[in-house]
Amino acid sequence: MSFSRILGQDTPVNVLRRALRTGKMAHAYLFEGIEGCGKKTTALALVEAAFCGRDEACGQCPSCRKMASLQHPDLHVVEPDGAFIKIDQIRDLQRELVLRPVEAPMKACIIDEADRLNPAAANALLKTLEEPPGNALMILLTSRMASILPTVRSRCQLLRFGPLPERVVEEELLRRGTAPDIARMAASLANGSLSRALEVGDEGDSAGRGQLLSRLGALSLGDIAPLFAAAEELSADRETAVERLDELASLLRDVFLIQGGGSEMVNRDLQPLLEQEAGRSTLETSRQRLAHILEARQALTRNANPRLTMDVLLMRLAQERDQ
Repeated sequence: MSFSRILGQDTPVNVLRRALRTGKMAHAYLFEGIEGCGKKTTALALVEAAFCGRDEACGQCPSCRKMASLQHPDLHVVEPDGAFIKIDQIRDLQRELVLRPVEAPMKACIIDEADRLNPAAANALLKTLEEPPGNALMILLTSRMASILPTVRSRCQLLRFGPLPERVVEEELLRRGTAPDIARMAASLANGSLSRALEVGDEGDSAGRGQLLSRLGALSLGDIAPLFAAAEELSADRETAVERLDELASLLRDVFLIQGGGSEMVNRDLQPLLEQEAGRSTLETSRQRLAHILEARQALTRNANPRLTMDVLLMRLAQERDQ
């Protein structure tokens, strides 16, 4: 993976390429950004270039070919084992990092989802960061900076990865053969995450969004059992809840556009259902419902309880429906 193929992250890429050119690499980096914005891809590109001895990997030498298949003996990737990264995983990594490199000029490790280090593992890692072995390169990845120990953060060079521009995501989906309407819809719903856009672009997503729209139309305070059942399902975890709210917001925006005479819909594949929903409510009702959804999303990003947030939101949406 070369730096030239990384999408929309010019600032961190330029910082890393300059470090490679000048030989002033940090011994530890912390890449922070939302899931799917290119952190791991950039980490692999950095290791490949460092192993290749250039500021842009050649892609042809034996080292680059082994990196392409993630089979290089001097690369070590640590990922959560279940819910956490455990101390035994960090101890195994420490034993590897003190050994001489097999082929490359250095050892390198990538710790994915570093926010899921359990306390013992984080403290063990801290010792390695304080006294790095040789010239080993360590790269930590996280989408939840608040969960990283301050002492760990302070011993790494922080690079922030922003959400990918919607245009960049749409162009990449088109390059991969996604139909234009689906690419536009998926990019709009992805909130800067290419991996999220690829999930949204799956064939089954249309049915899922259609079901979500049907649920929205069926909400009523006169029958609260389905309402609370929907709230429980939609709030399985914080990440899922945020994704569902993004989808709801996108659907309500399209309903709002239809009622206002607009034509630039995102969810064009659901146009008949959207038009049906638009005929059931007023423009003002749609505006209020959209405001409730955006308020709930903001609450979730501020660490509100997902289930309680969904309960309150769906009751508000049902109240707007019943009026």
